[in-house]
Amino acid sequence: MTETADFVRHIRHADAGDREALYDICLRTADSGKDATALFGEPKVPGSIWAVPYAVLEPGFAFVVADASGAAGYVVGTPDTAAFAARLEREWWPQVRRSFAGLAPRTEIEAAALDRIANPEHQSADLLAEFPAHLHINLLPPAQSGGWGRRLIETELEALRQAGVRGVHLGVSPANERAMGFYRHLGFADVSRDGRITFAMSFR
Repeated sequence: MTETADFVRHIRHADAGDREALYDICLRTADSGKDATALFGEPKVPGSIWAVPYAVLEPGFAFVVADASGAAGYVVGTPDTAAFAARLEREWWPQVRRSFAGLAPRTEIEAAALDRIANPEHQSADLLAEFPAHLHINLLPPAQSGGWGRRLIETELEALRQAGVRGVHLGVSPANERAMGFYRHLGFADVSRDGRITFAMSFR
């Protein structure tokens, strides 16, 4: 039986109908790539940081791998990290903070995420001078084979190149050694500083 186009897994821009899937994928990969469902009393906390705001504020740089059953992975990013942080403060964090006001964290990982919402991290100026863009990628197990991670990254990198940025960076959990190997294989370099594990790629 031949698969129809609707059922063939493919990469496309994320749209408003994907937002619940983005929340879910982020939650199910938030423990250094593993399922963090049991670690969050409020399931939308991770996606409110690392997924959905990009799809809302930077839709041109938000992609999903999907089939007729929905999205199974995503890559999101921004060409200008500093400008995006300013937009988050104006257009995203106020409503998110109101939504989670008074939420008692269930675990240390949820407490850390809520603290990040209250006090967002900022990258150093020297890193952003060389690598102003950044991205996040997560895939559920069904999409972790077949080269979909590589294809998502390549799609994002091409969008960022077309936007004229000079370089891109991303953060990696110290516990996610598999991800570090993946990024090295794709040509990212370890540029870690300030106690954070950071990988980057120059487009110059």
